[in-house]
Amino acid sequence: MNLIKHIAQHFRAVYFGGNWTSVNLKDSLSDVSWQQATTQVYSLHTIAALVYHTNYYVGAILRVLQGGSLDAKDQYSFDLPLIQSAEDWNKLLAKSWSEAEQCASLIEQLPEQRLEECFVDEKYGNHYRNLQGVIEHTHYHLGQIILLKKLLAQSSNSAT
Repeated sequence: MNLIKHIAQHFRAVYFGGNWTSVNLKDSLSDVSWQQATTQVYSLHTIAALVYHTNYYVGAILRVLQGGSLDAKDQYSFDLPLIQSAEDWNKLLAKSWSEAEQCASLIEQLPEQRLEECFVDEKYGNHYRNLQGVIEHTHYHLGQIILLKKLLAQSSNSAT
């Protein structure tokens, strides 16, 4: 298997399973209600905000891989639309799963020499740095989501 296939597999695994840590976003979020997803614990970001934030950068990379421009700005990466129902929460999740799969598919199609090529602008480094970076970023926030779930469960158990 070439490096491109490994990167695509690693990207898919953080979203859909099969990684070394045995933890992924889809399974970890499968039992999270919209109320839990929007409940703030201490001054931390909500689970919904972390899902939106993580997908914000996947969407940015996806647009570049589709031949578009890089128009993401960090200042907008937590601009989560209001979630007031299960339907809103499920739409956010469906968008995340769809864009993650689209991104993984486009990564698989990249010629391996693209990994060393500039990602839009030299200040962003090469394709490899950005693809590996978005995987690391997703793992980082997945860990936060897992901790938030535990804190929410603990506060729910102490309330009963």
